[in-house]
Amino acid sequence: MATPHINAPEGAFAETVLMPGDPLRAKHIADTFLQDVECVNTVRNMFGYTGTYQGKKVSVLGSGMGIPSMSIYATELVKFYGVKNIIRIGSCGGLPLDVKVRDVVIAMGASTDSNVNRNRLGGNLDFAALADYGLLERAVAAARAKSIDVKVGNLFTSDLFYNPDPTLFDRLEKYGVLGVEMEAAGLYGVAAEFGIKALAIMTVSDHIRTGEALSAELRQTSFNEMVEIALALV
Repeated sequence: MATPHINAPEGAFAETVLMPGDPLRAKHIADTFLQDVECVNTVRNMFGYTGTYQGKKVSVLGSGMGIPSMSIYATELVKFYGVKNIIRIGSCGGLPLDVKVRDVVIAMGASTDSNVNRNRLGGNLDFAALADYGLLERAVAAARAKSIDVKVGNLFTSDLFYNPDPTLFDRLEKYGVLGVEMEAAGLYGVAAEFGIKALAIMTVSDHIRTGEALSAELRQTSFNEMVEIALALV
């Protein structure tokens, strides 16, 4: 069952996979939250794990950075391993001032400067990259039950980490974008193409306007809240 990027055997992944960008964060999640953990992927050190959470089977796999990497792993999980739900858990840069560092943002939609989803519709049509509403609704309910404040809205998935356009963030904020990251629009496109469910849950690790950023210790504490929300969806 091995693919060019995953060396797991058939049946190695659960129907629900959590996908942080960083493979070492995948290891942290598996070590911290899961029981009966087995490492199921090591290709390119993109570590993947399967275990149980409160008795339910769940997997965690790094996605790497950017739409191309996310799209490769998400596609192979769906086509070759029967995955039904993919939940991105990652970081984003906050944009408006009412979005604070450490806030959790759930991406109802993901705008992008990439052509990846236009290409799915023949190259000249926009595609609205949207989350699965059922997962979104359950995530918001889980956050409220845990007294975790979340913001729900539009993210911007950028092809460039270092964007040379100094006016971009002003335009994004004008249109209500809450944060900037690099994978969600790609994941939502794959989900639409293959008919699976997807959701992106982000922690604001830094603020584009103020320059504030989380320390390594605070990142771990804050990111754990996001993981708890995601695991409530398993």
